Amino acid sequence: MTGHIPVLLEEVLAFFSRMHGGACLDLTFGGGGHTQAILEHLPDATVLAMDQDPVAARNAASLQENFSGRLRFEARNFADLENIQESGFTGVLMDLGVSSFQLDDVSRGFSFREDAPLDMRMNPQQGQTAAEFLEKGSLREIETALRDYGEEPRWRAIARAIIEARGKGLLQRTASLAALVEQHAPRTAPGRRRIHPATRTFQGIRIAVNRELECLQDTLPVAFKKLAPGGVLVVISFHSLEDRIVKRFFRKIAGLSQHKNDPQPQQERQILGNLLTKKPIVPSPDEIKQNPRSRSAKLRAICKGRDL
Repeated sequence: MTGHIPVLLEEVLAFFSRMHGGACLDLTFGGGGHTQAILEHLPDATVLAMDQDPVAARNAASLQENFSGRLRFEARNFADLENIQESGFTGVLMDLGVSSFQLDDVSRGFSFREDAPLDMRMNPQQGQTAAEFLEKGSLREIETALRDYGEEPRWRAIARAIIEARGKGLLQRTASLAALVEQHAPRTAPGRRRIHPATRTFQGIRIAVNRELECLQDTLPVAFKKLAPGGVLVVISFHSLEDRIVKRFFRKIAGLSQHKNDPQPQQERQILGNLLTKKPIVPSPDEIKQNPRSRSAKLRAICKGRDL
């Protein structure tokens, strides 16, 4: 097992305890912290865990030794959930974003804090690397990654700089890409919390390379369908784009308008679930102090069935 600190753990356990165990589904096993806690605190629970990262498979193998017969692991992207035959889960968890072990492994290229090959793949055995995406992607694809996924205000200038840098070796490593972005990123206004100028660009590229938003949007309905009546779907997101997708899906399931401009008449809405979080749950100051990476986390939960 790794030193991974699971985010909002007590809150996750509280929601999963509603059904007193049963078959649970962890779609983002990662370091295994949430799954381990579920198995420890709910002695009647079993867990089917999924993750596309090969490192997660090794983490799962060590955990299976301690919980014989109660943990099964599938080396899959959660977008492949439709191909899992089991259903009737009492709890489904999605802890989105990058795992601590992925960030801490410099060679994975998720961070610009140290120089490394620009990879960023959640599964380093499949798909194109971030460097290949920047070298071969269209200008429109790169602009979408920076503008829509990274929410980078200088997206146009940075995208053009990336296109101009092709073939020069500047897009192959994290340090050279970060330096390129820094030349074109806006200055931080006085008094505002400073983040590295490349933060938003790296986020947008990572989301694009791993198709994170498309996979989330496609998987949420399948995950809800897999629940038993009364079962709970818990999703932890780490930025506004993920949270917006989750919020709108949950509101749709609960028979509510998805946003202020939602045109669907109320009488045409179908109520399939009950919101357990009117507003997202966020980490306490103590949790953020213990685990600074939790500071942007938002948890939303919904149960299947309208009268629960």
